[in-house]
Amino acid sequence: MSKGRGGGAAPDTRRFLNEAWGIDPEAVSVMEEAESSLAEDFAQIDRRAAYNQLRLLHVFQKNGVTDFHLNGSTGYGYGDAGREVLESVFADYFRGEAALVRSQIMSGTHALAIGLYGLLQPGDELVSAAGRPYDTLQKVIGLGGEAGSLLKSGVSYQEIPLKEDMGVDLPRLLESINEKTKVVLIQRSKGYQWRPSIDMPEMKGILGAVKKKKSSVVCLVDNCYCEMTEEEEPGAYGADLVIGSLIKNPGGTLAPSGGYIVGDSSCVEACSRRLSAPGLGSGLGASMGFNRPAFQGLFQSPQTVSQSMKGAVLAAAFFSALGYPVMPEGRLAGRADIVQAIELGDESKLVRFCQAIQRACPLDAAFLPEPASLPGYSHPVIMAGGGFIQGSSSELSADGPLKPPYIAYLQGGFSLAQIRLGLLLAAKALVSGPN
Repeated sequence: MSKGRGGGAAPDTRRFLNEAWGIDPEAVSVMEEAESSLAEDFAQIDRRAAYNQLRLLHVFQKNGVTDFHLNGSTGYGYGDAGREVLESVFADYFRGEAALVRSQIMSGTHALAIGLYGLLQPGDELVSAAGRPYDTLQKVIGLGGEAGSLLKSGVSYQEIPLKEDMGVDLPRLLESINEKTKVVLIQRSKGYQWRPSIDMPEMKGILGAVKKKKSSVVCLVDNCYCEMTEEEEPGAYGADLVIGSLIKNPGGTLAPSGGYIVGDSSCVEACSRRLSAPGLGSGLGASMGFNRPAFQGLFQSPQTVSQSMKGAVLAAAFFSALGYPVMPEGRLAGRADIVQAIELGDESKLVRFCQAIQRACPLDAAFLPEPASLPGYSHPVIMAGGGFIQGSSSELSADGPLKPPYIAYLQGGFSLAQIRLGLLLAAKALVSGPN
């Protein structure tokens, strides 16, 4: 047994995994072999995280963040200096003129709904550039005839199917833009689709082409799951609004709730009127205890995202070695979100996979998640996640709709050691049956 510098024995991780969770050492060998092939990918993830951390540090210093700004406000929230500086930090980092960063935003879908309702009026048209949006946003649009939806309020809608290679069909998108088109929605992450995420080179091309076709069109980017996965954000290439959730990447596992809307100042102000009320706009909104975890979570998010990215790349390589189709494949190139899709092909396998991920969580590890009908989803969904923030996708979690071909969507994790355990438990569950 090898000795550490202090003279003690090196920890026997394989033995501990076997004793604590019944992990077969041979499975650990398969994972280690998969991980050894990813050395350059992991190094590139580290380089991106270091760059983003330094850029974020510079933004904090540029905006003069002090201990005072960590304090919150109550009541109406008038004159909340911390809230104002927090929004200035987000605007600078995400390359926008202004920002809304509020605990009152309940989810990524809520943030996107604020953006869409803030910009679209009866007679306007919304175009989805990347096929069908995520399930919960379909309800906002009104694809199922939902009351209060955009379609019910007189907004028209076009959806541009993806190409055979699952990329954005740019010629068809440009052809669809007409005199009524007000907003082009670009969802970067895959949602519950079997497709790659949209990376910055592709995003730059889409934004440039749309603006050339019709400069007045508002390009609204759904940035959920994609923040800090690359060296730049969509605002750098002309996105008018970039929107996301703080219980995903930019909350750094610390923000207890909230979302952000960053971009053109007139667009952000229109969104603020939808969040609050006409005449109130962005000047109100008590932050209470929100500023401190929002600032701190944002600051640590490059490192958190780097762990999630390594886990996603490793999951792809590991489950590909076990014979399962994965999207994207087990490399970093072209990957722009923290989500890894694994096609399991069987309903019981999807359930067992998610239950195994639950066993790797620090909270509620003894719970067995079961499929359920959830608000905003068209099919029963199973969701696993025993993190410190309910529903946090920056903590280790997995979910998937119960429909063929039964795909598990794995995301998050701020510790690669925990992610490795989750993958090993999931592989064990797929082979041996329920835990």
